[in-house]
Amino acid sequence: MTRHHPFHDVAVVGVGMTPQAKRLDMNSLTASVRAAKLALADAGIDHSEVDGICARWPGPGGTVFQPGSADWAGLLGIQVRWIGDTYPQGVPAVLDAAAAIATGQCHTVLITGGQAGVMNAEAGRVASYTRPANEFVEPFGSFTTAQFALVAQRYLHEYPHAREAMAEVAATIRNTGSANPDAVMEGRGPYTAEDVLAAPPLVDPFTRLEVCLANEGAAALVVTSMERARDLPSTPVRILGGGAEWMRQQYVDPPRYDDVWMIGADASQRAYASAGIHPHDLDFVQLYDVNSAEVLRQYEALGFCKQGDGGPFALDTGIGITGGLPTCTDGGVLSFSHIGWGAPTLKIIEAVRQIRGDGGDRQVQGARTGLVAGAGSGAQYYNVLVLGSSS
Repeated sequence: MTRHHPFHDVAVVGVGMTPQAKRLDMNSLTASVRAAKLALADAGIDHSEVDGICARWPGPGGTVFQPGSADWAGLLGIQVRWIGDTYPQGVPAVLDAAAAIATGQCHTVLITGGQAGVMNAEAGRVASYTRPANEFVEPFGSFTTAQFALVAQRYLHEYPHAREAMAEVAATIRNTGSANPDAVMEGRGPYTAEDVLAAPPLVDPFTRLEVCLANEGAAALVVTSMERARDLPSTPVRILGGGAEWMRQQYVDPPRYDDVWMIGADASQRAYASAGIHPHDLDFVQLYDVNSAEVLRQYEALGFCKQGDGGPFALDTGIGITGGLPTCTDGGVLSFSHIGWGAPTLKIIEAVRQIRGDGGDRQVQGARTGLVAGAGSGAQYYNVLVLGSSS
């Protein structure tokens, strides 16, 4: 690190998640509380020490847990000093929490969320968050994958050679998840690029094996100061930098390729500057693998290669566990789990485990610095977090 940033004094000290499954026999509130308890236990922190919470998103396009009478402070039996309620999951939640801790608004933040008890016959054939009740989406039968497909089609028109690389990327990430005993798709594979291309078409240009899951589970993090972390039994993972780009409300106006393909380039450059690193200093990346084209896009936007070269970069570098840039080392949202608003937090949990050396058979050797990303071109916003070893 070339300079000290206030985020460097803040760390993730606890991670926890419920089982990830197609269906869970509990509701979202219960699942989120269970994940929170696991994260607090992992950190070695009692719930009474929490004075900041990120656990709801009542903002534009967001959700609220049912029953609406429940509140997090009441459930935990505490009074909190700070609430993060703009986008309280994943990277934005950690960045907000780090800023609050660094400026003395609070000292220990609990982040928790997910979904359960919603993937049933009454919910229909798609998860509710994949078809937002927006004016030009739900009434016309559109869904989030179609928004990303609009961008991917234009990319393939410009760079048709990327089609086979997209399939190879999807196969690699799915095969990583197939070997993960905690993954929803554990044992489903191995796949080849040919298998991916031959799978049933979903929305042009994607086949079913190129698009993420929609399932149930919850995830949680505990964030605190490095000063406090030194007294805890868990291994702290330091926050090195981060950034976000918010273009417009997601899944309302169709995304335009020229506007969104490189979204994240500015956010990542700011994150690298805060961390004092370059892209090729990263030991792994936990990208938002919502579909195969989006993975290639992120290699380009994050500065690993120039626009149009995401496919050759992935194939030449290798993105499996033993490759040059291990990507989505738990199997990602393609194979491990996608739990709606809680999915971004799962990415951070896997990054923390890799830096701690707790990856088991999926451990990236020598992992000390990693990047986590969320959302993307179809969503028209993007966020980046760089994490590193505290030693």
